[in-house]
Order: sequence, then C-alpha cells, then structure tokens
Amino acid sequence: MRAVVQRVSRAEVRVGERIVGGIASGLVVLVGIGSEDSREAGEWLAEKIVHLRVFDDAQGKMNLSLLETSGAVLCISQFTLYGDCRKGRRPSYDGAAPPEAARLLYESFVASLRGRGVRVETGEFRAMMEVELVNDGPVTLLLDSERLF
Repeated sequence: MRAVVQRVSRAEVRVGERIVGGIASGLVVLVGIGSEDSREAGEWLAEKIVHLRVFDDAQGKMNLSLLETSGAVLCISQFTLYGDCRKGRRPSYDGAAPPEAARLLYESFVASLRGRGVRVETGEFRAMMEVELVNDGPVTLLLDSERLF
C-alpha cells in the first residue's frame, strides 16, 4: 500500500455537488492499493499513520500524534499512486490491485484506522472526486508498505 499523508487544518471531498466527507484538523490520507497488498499491510499502515508525530506540541515541535490531538482522517482511495511513469508518457497502472480486491483492502484499512480510535471520513470508492484541503505546514509524507512493512 502506498499513502500520501498530509497534515491539514481542514479538508473535504465532493462527488458532483455533494460533500461526502470532511474534517477539521487532522490528516488527509490518499491511499493506493497494490496488486500484492494484504490486510497485514493495511494494519501496518494504519498503525504507522495514527502514531506519526506530525502535530505541534506546546513548544511548536512536531511531537504529537493524531491520537494525542484528537484529529481526524479523511481517507481517499487513489489507484493512481501505483502509476508507473518510467516508460513512455502514459502511466501504466499494472501494479494497482483490481477494483474489487482494492475495495476490500481499502475498506479493511479504513476499519483499521477506526479500530484505533480515530474518526475517519472517506470519499466514494471508484468515483470521480474533488478533494479540497488546506495543507498545514505544509507537511506531506509518503509511506509505502513495500519498503517498510
């Protein structure tokens, strides 16, 4: 699994004119599911995300986690994180999981976040979405279970 994690002061996701998810302070997590991914990778990623120390403490140092700040997560599925741009000009998505397998692992990942006591809002799987966010910092991190799990 691959994730782009952004610390935000607010964020929301729309499908058409309808707002389907939104948070105040917390993290936006764009998550891609690879063809070789497993539930264990999702568990590892959820654990890593809720404990990342990316929020400021009283001294202004990034020393607090999502759990310590009662922040929320806006989680958006994004298969394009598995786009391979090494050859040609059109990305290849051969490394992304097929939609039905990806849906199950995405839903399992979201459940893993919620199971750790985090409020989670989501987009709509396989829908064309508009994500609006205010990146706080900016703080943006890349996580890849293939490299760390």
